[in-house]
Amino acid sequence: MADIEEILAPWLESQLDVFSAAETPADLGGSLPMIRVERGGGTDSRFGQHPRVYVDVFASTADEARDLAGRVRDALVLLSGPVPGAVIRGVRCDSGPSRQPWANEAVHRRGATYTVSLRPA
Repeated sequence: MADIEEILAPWLESQLDVFSAAETPADLGGSLPMIRVERGGGTDSRFGQHPRVYVDVFASTADEARDLAGRVRDALVLLSGPVPGAVIRGVRCDSGPSRQPWANEAVHRRGATYTVSLRPA
């Protein structure tokens, strides 16, 4: 089965030229802006997967976080076709980007939830 974190994080990084990973680094403040991709459920079947994916963006200002979250949403909802490791059938935005709490007040976070339909390549 395809690992959605290993598929989407590099794809987003290549499309948006923003550091992307499945986990936040210990020194997040030195890695801003950043996109975090994390699987949070969904379904798998013999012929495909439909993972629920949490995508958080981190930035040094609220405006930068808002802008980046919108760019991520626009890129994901248009994603279809082959990517390294999978063929994406479609992406649905289940919960659009919204402000999320973060322990460090100097870091601004926006999060959204997506469902990705795919099959391994």
